[in-house]
Amino acid sequence: MVLPVENRIHSDRRDRVQDVLSLLSTVVVGKVPEIRLALTCLLAGGHLLIEDIPGVGKTTLARALARVLGLPFQRIQFTSDLLPTDIIGTSVYDPDARHFHFEPGPLFASLILADEINRATPRTQSALLEAMEENQVTVEGETRPLPDPFFVIATENPAQQVGTYPLPESQLDRFLMCLTLGYPDPESEAQLWRGLDPQKRLRELPALLKPEDLVLLRKEIHKVTATEPLLRYLAEIVRLSRASRDVEQGLSPRAALGLLAAGKAHAWLNGRTSLWPDDIQAVFVAVSRHRLAHSGIAQHDEDRLTSLLRAVPVP
Repeated sequence: MVLPVENRIHSDRRDRVQDVLSLLSTVVVGKVPEIRLALTCLLAGGHLLIEDIPGVGKTTLARALARVLGLPFQRIQFTSDLLPTDIIGTSVYDPDARHFHFEPGPLFASLILADEINRATPRTQSALLEAMEENQVTVEGETRPLPDPFFVIATENPAQQVGTYPLPESQLDRFLMCLTLGYPDPESEAQLWRGLDPQKRLRELPALLKPEDLVLLRKEIHKVTATEPLLRYLAEIVRLSRASRDVEQGLSPRAALGLLAAGKAHAWLNGRTSLWPDDIQAVFVAVSRHRLAHSGIAQHDEDRLTSLLRAVPVP
């Protein structure tokens, strides 16, 4: 469909975002739809959960996003003995000055890779709750702001693997999207055999954006409009998710707002200033899979979510 001129977006920043997509696809090959959804998630201001088996490119995608978006980056390897203070930071006594000063932990970066988040205990996982919801942390009674923008990308091993702790629903709901990369297609995997080195390519990636660009982009995306029929369509999807017998609990109000925000980001990426049903449909599974059907991301779960979406008439 050809869009009217007034419904198109023309901006230098958007052109650079398209360049970001192209660059990322040279590092994580054969995963263009997943890369697009990951970028949509960050542009919408949300946090991203990537669940899959080891070795399919979860960490590489997170590092590549940080580099091309120009974001200060910290990787935290989650283990069973990791403590909340290892993430947030702690007060350290300075004998010369004779007072305590706060030593920030790795959480005080713009993009955090929480690698293998479900290998840490629930107590340590909960250290991220306030940070992901309010962009701040409270340490020893004092509230400290986190950088703006602030994103968490967490990787998660399948729940059936040894040494994992399930993420509680309150933690899962903080993630706007959940993706699974899966195995590469034969041609993409053959590129690795022919000598493509993703880590070398990763080190060569330039920064195409700056943190302040992302703040401005989120403001642009927030201005994407949604008509009343579209909002009623969204409301019916949410209502049906809560009434369906196929899921234990429906989409929360936070999830509904996230679905709207992700849809707007998807519309913006496609050069539009208004939200279409196609945008909601494009992000629905990623926004819903960890909330409605979290069971190791089985294919039948995705089929059930798609069936739920098809049951709602399109305006």
